[in-house]
Amino acid sequence: MSELMTPALAGAAAGLGVAMPMGAMSVLLLQEAMRHRRTAMAAAIGIAVVDLGYAALATAVGPWVASHVSPVEAWVRLASAAILLAIAAHGLAGARETPPDAVTGADDPAAPAAAGPAGAGRTVTGLRPARTFARYVALTAINPTTALYFAALTTAQGATLGSGPAGAAFLVGVGVASLLWQQSLVALGSLAGARISATARVWTFRLGHGLVAAYALKIAFPLP
Repeated sequence: MSELMTPALAGAAAGLGVAMPMGAMSVLLLQEAMRHRRTAMAAAIGIAVVDLGYAALATAVGPWVASHVSPVEAWVRLASAAILLAIAAHGLAGARETPPDAVTGADDPAAPAAAGPAGAGRTVTGLRPARTFARYVALTAINPTTALYFAALTTAQGATLGSGPAGAAFLVGVGVASLLWQQSLVALGSLAGARISATARVWTFRLGHGLVAAYALKIAFPLP
């Protein structure tokens, strides 16, 4: 058991290394938690699943992944930036003040509408965790940085992760660390959403979507 602890801890460090930087997905996850905690929990699982999937792929074929993603990385970055800009534009266009009763009823299954600017006019029963899970899986998967990150790590540790048990322990560490971090962001977003005014929520959403737009421009340049 002790020989598996080292790759498990290495996996946990790798999972936190890719999950902790507050990029666009972290901002979107916090905003999702402010609207509805159940869908945010599904979104967090989706992000962690992609992290784990890329780690598993890289552990199996790390050098192959790096060599095949690198030549088209710039074009993948442009596609990612376009999607993020569309999300930011949609969020900014829909950001408006929500009535206090809708805010306080955000986690109430009987509430008539979802709290938050982007949830205006949409019933809570229409917020499907499965659909949110799939959406966040897709959004996270289009970022080539995660694939390259794990490819570099696993290539450097090829000898250590050569055995099946060691590789499995590494993947468990990645999955658990990423999931715990994402769920911590959900708890933070849910807690903040229950304690700030409707006006503050609106500006938080505007700031968040503005950051998403800025991040999209950052990853788009330099152009291919």
